Amino acid sequence: MALSLTSRNPFDPERVLGDYARSKARATILLLDEVHKGGLDAVICCPTGVIGPWDYGISNIGQLIFDFASGHLKSYVRGAYDFVDVRDTTNGLILAAEKGQPGRHYIFSGAQVQVQELMKELERNIGYPAPTYEIPSAIARAAGGLASIYYRLIRRKPVFTAYSIDVLRSNSQVSSVRAREELGFITRPWQESIRDHVEWFRAEGMLPTRS
Repeated sequence: MALSLTSRNPFDPERVLGDYARSKARATILLLDEVHKGGLDAVICCPTGVIGPWDYGISNIGQLIFDFASGHLKSYVRGAYDFVDVRDTTNGLILAAEKGQPGRHYIFSGAQVQVQELMKELERNIGYPAPTYEIPSAIARAAGGLASIYYRLIRRKPVFTAYSIDVLRSNSQVSSVRAREELGFITRPWQESIRDHVEWFRAEGMLPTRS
């Protein structure tokens, strides 16, 4: 069942997926406590999956692009995730600093994208066929723990882990209505972000090629 997430949802460390989200929820609660005590002027900004150019640190989506381009990505899992452009996120942060209300939190979401849609968009922009074999989610999740260990040993960032598969399967609908209405936050089409992400890697000489 899909979850619906808005800026009205409270931060609850016990209701999120994974240690990463749990630590962020706890940190946000501590920050809000300081705001409510009157000692801190802060707003909280929550972007979804950030995509787009200038990916020097090789994000998770950047690693996916690399694995697709090099031919290492042989299959995919069913699911969806919300993506937002890094440039729109940056503009959102500026707007939040200028217009945000102290103690308020704003979600920066763009578009929910199915994994199959993402594969097809990479196919269009990179020029290689997308993988056609879908791994059943239960099998992929069971293998995710072992995959994390394997990728740690070879010092590469894994594309799919047990945690990431759980997130994809949650199929969450994420709303940025508050950011749009109160800050004037706007987003571009996710296809434009993927195109620019790939083209930036290509222009920087970072995009792998297949032998």
